[in-house]
Amino acid sequence: MATEPIFKITPIGGLGEIGKNMTLFEMNGDGFLIDCGIMFPANDMHGVDYIIPDFRWLEERDDIVLHGCCYTHGHEDHIGAVQHLVQAFPDLPLFATPLTRGLLQVKLKNARLLKGTDLRSFDAGDELRIGPFKLHSFHVCHSIPDCVGFGIETPLGMVVHTGDYKFDNTPVHGRKTDYARLASFARRGITLLLADSTNADKSGWTQSEAVIGEALDRVFRNATGRIMVATFASLISRVQQVVNVARIHKRKVCITGYTMSEYAKIARKLGYLDAEGDILVDIGRAQSLPPHKVVFMVTGSQGEPSAVLGKLAAGRHRQLDIRRGDTIILSSHPIPGNEEMVYRTINRLIERGADVIYDAIEAVHVSGHACQEEMRLMLNLTQPKYLVPVHGEIRHLHLHAKLARENGIARDNVITIENGTTIELSKNGIAIGERMPGGYVFVDGSGVGDVGPAVIRDREILARDGFMLVSINIDHATGKLIDEPRIISRGFVYLKAAEDFLDQIRENVTAVVNSNHNVNGNRRHLVEDSLGKLIYSETKRRPMIFSIVNEI
Repeated sequence: MATEPIFKITPIGGLGEIGKNMTLFEMNGDGFLIDCGIMFPANDMHGVDYIIPDFRWLEERDDIVLHGCCYTHGHEDHIGAVQHLVQAFPDLPLFATPLTRGLLQVKLKNARLLKGTDLRSFDAGDELRIGPFKLHSFHVCHSIPDCVGFGIETPLGMVVHTGDYKFDNTPVHGRKTDYARLASFARRGITLLLADSTNADKSGWTQSEAVIGEALDRVFRNATGRIMVATFASLISRVQQVVNVARIHKRKVCITGYTMSEYAKIARKLGYLDAEGDILVDIGRAQSLPPHKVVFMVTGSQGEPSAVLGKLAAGRHRQLDIRRGDTIILSSHPIPGNEEMVYRTINRLIERGADVIYDAIEAVHVSGHACQEEMRLMLNLTQPKYLVPVHGEIRHLHLHAKLARENGIARDNVITIENGTTIELSKNGIAIGERMPGGYVFVDGSGVGDVGPAVIRDREILARDGFMLVSINIDHATGKLIDEPRIISRGFVYLKAAEDFLDQIRENVTAVVNSNHNVNGNRRHLVEDSLGKLIYSETKRRPMIFSIVNEI
């Protein structure tokens, strides 16, 4: 007797957060993935470079054959973890539109994984065969060219994944969201829609990318010195808009930062960046041009200390510096959680004499995601039976669900879940299945996953309260102190200015050791516990306390 088909969907990342988007689709032991991106660390994740989805449980499964990973577009939150995916699944084919494929090539080349990786191209509108699965790609507008969503054929009806989208009728690259394909899916009947929720808390419609060109023109017209435009390395549409305005104002464009330069080269080679003639110059030539004749494209719009703008704000860039009269444009919105770093960077740039323009002052950035009215349009175009909001923090998912119910979808047919929760489609409808293990996998330098929550907590304590080390020499025969305890402190108190307090600490340590001279093996814990209570009582702080007991 044939087994009834069950189509399973497991979001591995991207639900309950902004970033590290990744979703598993499976049926009868076969599966494929959509996207595998990164997430930027929060302010309290000290030392972490970025975060990737936790797909270790998928590596351990021997009951599923993965047939490929399909990418919706080339932003870091969708492709940024590709090297980790290829290391885990070296034979996995990767499917992407031409520009996204080019950006994947750059990342894999940098990771020395390009050779041997099975990269396959398709164009928006193509049908894909991935193992036993048939996918229909469709073009969507976003803030980068070559974005797609997917319609997935299943025995239980069509499943549609929108990817990141908005309805922009005047896009920079001229190709609009494919209304007709979405409507054709609706005519066939859409069982389940997985839809972007990022702007579910914003009313109305997202502005067109076209308004940015007008805002950039105003800024360029008023700028008398150098201009620096900060944006994401993969935001090719924004690079094109800057090139277009620079032509009008007779400025040369210098693209700085390795990743942005490599992405621009690929985009130009593939025809997604029109920068003909000698409008693009290297940094050496740019430095020799008059200030009113040059514009620099830089990374670091999220306040990242290691990016070009972060180094400029700190005065640490090897080739560039901030001069009085420079105009700096931040062409991006702060990612939730990054606001503090972004505004700190803005303040430092202003202190150095720059005129800083950001979206609160001029329309130099618009979102690439649908607002509420566009979400309603997507629901009306597709008319799904079930909706699972994806791509957003918990508040975004629940607001999207509320909007869908207001739009006529039955309450029980709108499912809000978090990462790792499996949804099962069967002839009986939709059900929530088991929860897969997973969470944050931190990438710290060359280490992947070896830094966990406990290490992050320790780093947070060290950053907040510092540490104190007490070294004690004890007579082996008597168990009493031989000499005065030695104290080393970093990030807690300035030793030279705290002699009275340090005397208290020495007296405390001496009393604990001498009153417990018959205790074997536990002196270190007694000292640390007593010091912790004393320090908190006096300072209301909890530095990390370490003690070294040397028996002589």
